[in-house]
Order: sequence, then C-alpha cells, then structure tokens
Amino acid sequence: MVQPRFALLSLKKNDDGDIKILGAGIAKSQGLKKGIITNIDLASKSIRNALNDAKRVAGTQYERVIVSISGAYTKSVDSSGIVNIPNRDIGIKEINRAMQMADHNANIPNEYEKLHVLPYNFKVDDQEFIEDPLGMNGARLEVQVHIITAQKSSLSNLRKAVKSAGVEIDNIVLNCYASAIAVLNHDERELGVAVIDMGGATCNVMIHAGNSMRFNDYLGVGSLNITNDLSTALHTPLGAAEEIKINYGSLKSNSSELIELPVIGDDGSTHEVSLNIVSNVIYVRVEETLMILAKTLEDSSFKEQIGAGVVLTGGMTKLDGIRELASAIFDNVPIRIAKPREMDGLFETLRDPSYSTAIGLVLYGGGHFTPYEIDSNKKLRYKDETIEPTRHHQETFDDGDETEEGDIGTAPQADNAKEKLKDLANIQEEESEGFGSKLWNRLTQLF
Repeated sequence: MVQPRFALLSLKKNDDGDIKILGAGIAKSQGLKKGIITNIDLASKSIRNALNDAKRVAGTQYERVIVSISGAYTKSVDSSGIVNIPNRDIGIKEINRAMQMADHNANIPNEYEKLHVLPYNFKVDDQEFIEDPLGMNGARLEVQVHIITAQKSSLSNLRKAVKSAGVEIDNIVLNCYASAIAVLNHDERELGVAVIDMGGATCNVMIHAGNSMRFNDYLGVGSLNITNDLSTALHTPLGAAEEIKINYGSLKSNSSELIELPVIGDDGSTHEVSLNIVSNVIYVRVEETLMILAKTLEDSSFKEQIGAGVVLTGGMTKLDGIRELASAIFDNVPIRIAKPREMDGLFETLRDPSYSTAIGLVLYGGGHFTPYEIDSNKKLRYKDETIEPTRHHQETFDDGDETEEGDIGTAPQADNAKEKLKDLANIQEEESEGFGSKLWNRLTQLF
C-alpha cells in the first residue's frame, strides 16, 4: 500500500550563520494516517529508519530534532496584550512582556497547548501598524498575536514516538508555517499571500498578511486519495494505481491511448483503460479538492489581503496542469508552484515541492522565522537573536507526501468553476461521508 513518509535532514550551522545540509533520511511511514499518529510503535520505527539513513550519510550522531506537526492536530486563536513602558524605551524585554501578556490573555482550551505565538500588529501609544517597535520611544506598547495550539494528547504521542526512536524533540513547528519559511519570497510576504501545502495525506493552509501568519487550516485530502480513486474506478491494485498516477498523471490529457492494468482480486488478469479516463478520474478529485480549499480562503475573511495570490507546494502540485486549474478555481488570483529555496548542501532529490516542509524546518532551526515569536518551548525567538552555532542538528517532518519517483503528471479547465464553487458552500472542509459520496457519483458518471 502507498504510504506517506518521514523525511529527516541533518544540518550544520557555521559560526558565520550559514546553514548546510549534511545528510537526509527518508522512510515510508507507518502508524500515521492523515497526519495523525495512530500507532506509536510503528511511527517510532519509521522515524528510526529515517534517522539511521541520515546518520549514515552525514556520519554523525544526533540527540535532538525539530519536528513538524500537521494542522490536523491544531486550532488557532487571536489575542492581544498591552504593557506600560516606564522608561519609554522599547527593547526586547518590553516586546517579550507584551507578547507574554497576549499569551496570558488568550482563551485556550485545557486540552490544548501553545506551539507558536506570532505577532501580526504592534501599536505604540496611539500609532498603529508598527512594523517593528524595537528601539522606539513610547509610554505604552500593544501587540496583537495569532496563536497556534495543538492537542496535548497528540503532542504527547508525537513526543513518545520520537523518544522511542532514540532522540528528543528540540522544537515543534506547524508544517505549513515551515513550508512558508521555505518557499515565500520578500514580495509575497509584503503583499500578503496564501500558502497551501498539498501533501500525500493532507492539504495544509496558511495565510501570511502583515508581519505574520494570520490564518491556518487543514483538509484531510491529499494525493493518496487520487491513488485510491484510480484503484477504485479502474479496478486495479493500489500499487498499480500509484504507478499510473506517477507516470500518466495529467489533468489535461485527451489521449485515447490504451494502457494495460492488472485487475484487483484476479491474479494474472489484465484489462485496458484509456489515458483519457485516467485523466478524468484525477481531474475530478483535484478539482473538488481545490474548490474546497478556495472555499476555505473565502471563509477566512483574509482573501482581500493576499495581494500576491496563492503559493502551492507539496507533492500533489507536481500534477501537470494544476496551476492552470487552480487559477480558474481561485478566481484568477496569481498562482505560483513553489519548490524550496536553494541552500548549501541541498541534494537534487530535495529540490522538490514534496520537501518544502523539511527544508523549512532546517531554515527554522537555523534562525529563519517570523521576526518575533514565542515558540513551543515558551521561549522568545527574535530576528537579531544570537543563536549559538550548532554543530549538527536534524529536522524531521511527520506529514509528508507519498514516496514518489519522477514527475507526476494536467485536463481541461472548468469554465464554470465559479458556479461550482458556489455549489460547495455547505461542504465541510474535512472529507465527510457526503463529500465522498458526491465524489463517487461523479466518478461513476465517467464510465
């Protein structure tokens, strides 16, 4: 069966601040479903396998890791805090006090704990929209923050799985936040942008507006669902369906060429299917997924603040034609398909949208993050912070794409995408029974 994967990268941060990737380990994951750990022992074995691969490549031992967590575990809230500045000079301590006050004022359920406290607006006295209050003069400092929280039980399971693999967690990062660190450029951050990481089992969404993340969400659908659709619709085993997706996965193929496929449950038997049918099956799933994601952005109340449009990353974005379809569905806003940024030691395999989260974790570990942040260790991280050079550090992520080799392949754009989007107003953002039934009805109409 096709599996999502754990990817682990080791890094070295030199005295001059430069980051270099030393090694990588990739292992098919077990004990994980739609970004949620379902079996600690199996998940731990997968992490250990990736860890051992990275050790062999880098030739060093590791004790602590930075891990990502899927949006499936999380909820977010906004909060604010105000502090007086007796000496009128705003320094790091004053910014920390204001952020801690906003943290304290937040209404967080008992079963959740904070991962990120991210400031998106500072106010000095009566002056709003201060980009950075450091060094300013004022009697009062106010901050508005976006807080990412995660289920305590899920975090406990994650920590247990990692510890059983022989390492300790150094920090926990929301995966779409890590992906944004890896793929966004300066203009996109300035203008406001939505980042959607379309992975193997999930799609994770975040909106960056102002100085920070303002919104995040999660959809339990990914490219594994395409594999399952192909298997079901074409009556072929999952392994064969995965190969079809990788080798013929186009959204715009009109080819009548026939391919021979094994028949599920009938060893030795085969049948022929046209590539046009394959393309249609894939198109149905991708179109539905993009429509739900577009509805998520519509409902976020931040769509008017994404002047730079939508940045798509993750393994599912390797489908030929997904950018054109997304442009039609997202109301013709700018669409960019993004790979992780270049860095020293980046292997060719890692120059791929599938590894945006992993590369983002490397950069996060090296000091790239929102200018001010209270992290999962309740520590203030800030832009000019002196981060002690770490000889070796490795990052792993827990919600990746399926292990695919090569490009996966693009179907006619839907001229009536806007009308279809309106019809989805009541669709829930998680893959409910109603969504599955509706999708199946569309698939059966292809035959």
